[in-house]
Amino acid sequence: MRLLCSAGFTLAFFLAAPAFAQDRASAGSDDDVHTGEPIVVTAPYVRSLDILGNVSVIEGDELARDIRGQIGDTLTRQPGVSATSFSPGASRPVLRGFSGERVKVLTDGIGSIDASNTSADHAVTIDPLTVERVEILRGPAVLLFGSQAIGGAVNLFDRRIPRKVPTDHVHVDAIGGYATAADDRNIGSSIDVALSPQIVAHLDGSWRKTGDTRSGGFVYAPALRGELLDLAAEEAEEGHADEAAELTEQAGRRGKIDNTQSETWTAGGGLSLINDGGQLGISVSYFDSDYGVPARPGTEHHHEGGEEEGEEEEGHEEGPVTIGMKQWRADLRGEVELGEGFFDKLRIRAGFADYKHTEFEGDEVGTVFTNQGIEGRLELAQNDRGGWRGASGVQYSHRDFDAIGAEAFVPHNLTDQFALFTLQELTMGPLGLEAAARYEKTNVRAQTLGFERNFDSFSGAFGATYDIFEGAKFGVSVSRAVRAPSAEELLSNGPHIATQSFEVGDPNLRLEKNWGAEASFKLKTDGFNLSLTGYSNWFDNFIYSAATGAEEDDLPVFQYFQRDARVYGFEAEASARLAQIGGFNIVGDVTADMTRAKIKNAGLDRNVPRIPPLRVLGGLEAQGERVDARVEVEWTDDQTRVAQFETPTEGFTLVNASLSWRPLPDTKNLTLSLSANNIFDVEARRHASFTKDYVPLAGRDFRLTARASF
Repeated sequence: MRLLCSAGFTLAFFLAAPAFAQDRASAGSDDDVHTGEPIVVTAPYVRSLDILGNVSVIEGDELARDIRGQIGDTLTRQPGVSATSFSPGASRPVLRGFSGERVKVLTDGIGSIDASNTSADHAVTIDPLTVERVEILRGPAVLLFGSQAIGGAVNLFDRRIPRKVPTDHVHVDAIGGYATAADDRNIGSSIDVALSPQIVAHLDGSWRKTGDTRSGGFVYAPALRGELLDLAAEEAEEGHADEAAELTEQAGRRGKIDNTQSETWTAGGGLSLINDGGQLGISVSYFDSDYGVPARPGTEHHHEGGEEEGEEEEGHEEGPVTIGMKQWRADLRGEVELGEGFFDKLRIRAGFADYKHTEFEGDEVGTVFTNQGIEGRLELAQNDRGGWRGASGVQYSHRDFDAIGAEAFVPHNLTDQFALFTLQELTMGPLGLEAAARYEKTNVRAQTLGFERNFDSFSGAFGATYDIFEGAKFGVSVSRAVRAPSAEELLSNGPHIATQSFEVGDPNLRLEKNWGAEASFKLKTDGFNLSLTGYSNWFDNFIYSAATGAEEDDLPVFQYFQRDARVYGFEAEASARLAQIGGFNIVGDVTADMTRAKIKNAGLDRNVPRIPPLRVLGGLEAQGERVDARVEVEWTDDQTRVAQFETPTEGFTLVNASLSWRPLPDTKNLTLSLSANNIFDVEARRHASFTKDYVPLAGRDFRLTARASF
């Protein structure tokens, strides 16, 4: 399979190359992402995605300030974004309360082709150190990338396939830093070299190593501390004084979170042919990560089997769980300028990955997960014709997933998906209209079980916007999204040691169907910006995983269910230039978001598990020519709207500050940043995390970062 894909990429490169020798009299638009303006390149064939897409862009110094080991933790300051935060080594974005299958993590429009969507303990195989730009796309426009991405998509851009020829023949980017909370040392760099006026080569690499993370406050949540103290009392009554003392000490633990260390390194290279006729490029990359999976405490201290059983098991205690992850990946991206006819550009994007990760129990191999996948999309973008523009395309993906070992919780399975999609936009004076549609055919099969399911789904969206006055815009949209269940939701049945759960799927799951509605108001004036969005989703056959209260193999059972549900909420952003003091602009900003989710069960409304609570983040920033300073406060409410067998999460308030200095006059090519996060060392937990009760967020953390671009 790997040889076939490599040969295909090479053949496509040489067959398409003659098309790029053609020069157009009128060059097309430049899709370069290295600009100071927040131009959306996720869908560059439409002007704004004002209605169907609510987009956030993070790049430059803001991205460098927020960068963490995993992309989920990197984006949590953005509106509507939380993170799974399973451990410092594994964290995926949560958008509008959705995670897993309902959030697509993309690299330049193609899936990450790993196993991060299958379980919260699996890392995303993209190092944020290699990313130069992030686009968070929410709303119906995600139909461009898959109907399963109801929550949204996170599109990450790097330079592995260069988009432009460096002005000075060579371009170098570098970033490095140190953070105190986890003894985090990291560095990443890339170089683009013009081998000729039309050919650009690229090399990049990154490395990060952390120790165990230090938390603020108690390591364990109140409910878990109570369980440990109850266990200690039981041990004391049975005459096990040493065990009782150990449990009591454990309940009061502060500071270091055991087994949260990580080490990650990446390497990549690419080659692009670029001229007025378009561009075509290929890249190859490697990702390698080893990280700890923290264990829920207390379960090893039961003595129900008596002394003889305890003696028999002595010396056979399993070591800490760690994950070793590797991925080889090859990518292709091409674009051909088609002239002044109906179609403007032909775009091709494809990726192949060979992924493997091993879950170790101490030094012993537990379960091995493999995933070989390929994904490709072909798009035709239309020229603007009297305000009408858009794009249509075809997409295909193949996934060969397997779990091998005594504790493999899912059988070997294959998934194939074929899709047709279109997005159209029409502008008529102050009125704008957008429409999107997507058809998908999905096949899921597990040959060892004689299992096969086929799903056909059609999704669509329509929106309208109106320019009330200059800088002010109101928009509404409605959508219908239909998602096929994943192989894990259908076929899981076994213990998963890393998540410390027994996972049970349902092979009879039906299509998940959703009606969505969204309204937004955006205001942009000189010195003031405001964005308000409200959304609601009504689900038929909503698929979710929840604790049943039962145990299997001494593990809590988490089962996939299907019920009707409603998910609704809002996102708000505002920023204002408050004053000018000396050479500094004083800017204030505030972000707020909230999500509510209810499941209909036996005629009653029940809470969906792991939904983030109300959050408000406010900041004050002084922006100067060479110095920026910022202080911000993030307040997160208690989450008491919990599902059955789910524990509440206490709210918290974090205070952060940062200082950035550009030491070189008349240039922003070098930035030195010092930031202090969680200054008051408070105890904080994300409700969206499976491990929130024993893996809190980092405590007080000082970060020094250097970022250079030449």
